[in-house]
Amino acid sequence: MDEIQDYFVCDSCSSKDFKLVYNFSLRFHGVNFSDDLIYERLKEEIYECTECKKAFTGYQIEEGLDELKKRRRRR
Repeated sequence: MDEIQDYFVCDSCSSKDFKLVYNFSLRFHGVNFSDDLIYERLKEEIYECTECKKAFTGYQIEEGLDELKKRRRRR
């Protein structure tokens, strides 16, 4: 059987190349038993198209790859 390789591509420019961009933040919130604020560290990963700079979340990438699998299985 021949091998087939499908790529997730940018829906704006059809590029298959992306770079990973990280955002780091702290989210503060109060709690009812103290006047002090509680915080949690957050890291967000965004995948940016190297051609048109359109951003995709990891969830969007996974959905796109799932769609490629579905299309291949139908054939």
